[in-house]
Amino acid sequence: MKQIAILGFGVVGSGTAEVLLENQKLIAARCGEAIGVKYILDLRDFPEHPLGDRVVHDIRVILEDPEVELVAEMMGGSHPAYEFTRAALEAGKSVVTSNKEVVSNFGVELLELARKNGACYLFEASVGGGIPIIRPLQTDLVGNEILAISGILNGTTNYILTKMKNEGAAFDDALKEAQRLGYAEANPAADVEGLDAARKIAILAALSFGVLIDPKSIPTEGITGITSAHTAVADKLGCSIKLIGHTERIGGRVYAAVSPCLVPSANPLCNVDDVYNGILVDSNMLGRALFYGAGAGKLPTASAVVADIIDILSHRASDRMLPQWRTATEDDIADASDYSCRRCYLIEGCPMCAAKAKAALRTEDCVFVEDGRFAVVSASMSAREAAAALASTGLEALFCLPVLD
Repeated sequence: MKQIAILGFGVVGSGTAEVLLENQKLIAARCGEAIGVKYILDLRDFPEHPLGDRVVHDIRVILEDPEVELVAEMMGGSHPAYEFTRAALEAGKSVVTSNKEVVSNFGVELLELARKNGACYLFEASVGGGIPIIRPLQTDLVGNEILAISGILNGTTNYILTKMKNEGAAFDDALKEAQRLGYAEANPAADVEGLDAARKIAILAALSFGVLIDPKSIPTEGITGITSAHTAVADKLGCSIKLIGHTERIGGRVYAAVSPCLVPSANPLCNVDDVYNGILVDSNMLGRALFYGAGAGKLPTASAVVADIIDILSHRASDRMLPQWRTATEDDIADASDYSCRRCYLIEGCPMCAAKAKAALRTEDCVFVEDGRFAVVSASMSAREAAAALASTGLEALFCLPVLD
């Protein structure tokens, strides 16, 4: 029997144990040997749990046990998860994780440490929860050049935006409902301010382009400013508003950003609703491929963790398969003002003002909404060019949303 340890016995950690227990015969057949949970590291005790006798409170017990081949880290946050992961890899133990904060902040270092010690560091569950996305990028799409990735990467914000669109709910009311249902934390800042999505798009950008951008340097705008005015414009234009993490190359440099976007009905992400996630990968041979499913939750995320465990313990994964990343420098990162797309502006004014805006923004795509306002969607141009074009009209936008075509 192959022995593992689980670090953190919260939602995902306990879910991982549940998957290993529920599917133990199937997993043993696919792994070639049974997998046992020898230790569970947590501050708490779980006397009623079937594995309650495995709980320890000292990481050294795990690190010093030669029978433990693999550590599954699901503690959340950077510390002490980073320190425990580093210690496990230094001890020659492979690590799997769902912790996007650790991967996005320390991935370069930890992958190199895994290689140095003949171990593996896998993190399928860190981006899309139960949606397979990291493994397909590394295997199925390995013969493709990744051109761009756009994703609805956070189920909490997607639920809120869906409620605002379909039921006309205000942001605050939709957030309270998400919290009541357990979709949002008591402190939802990481979700609604876009920080969670920024960590995930940093990981996807690194997988696609080989450089890991500090999530704190990624231009990030959350959904707290979205109002009924935004959803009314989206409805008029036949679009949905989604919080999108996007990455692509611009002039040989890597662009990554998170912001609310207008998503037209022709884009597959338009109808990804409620707590579901969708990740749209554009590559030069396959074209567009959509990865869709439950982006969070106990068992969906745990299933991805267990898949990584099986890959390592069945020797399908090795240190030679680990991605080669380096830390992004300023020269690697594209200027956000160079990113080209269509942009939707809400402007207060008369038909003559609308004509001026359409001419400057090289478009005929314009609709009037209530209260003497109109929404105009520019031609595709850089943020710098669009700002200059609008400034030339003397008009001021009440808001601007990028359009994800």
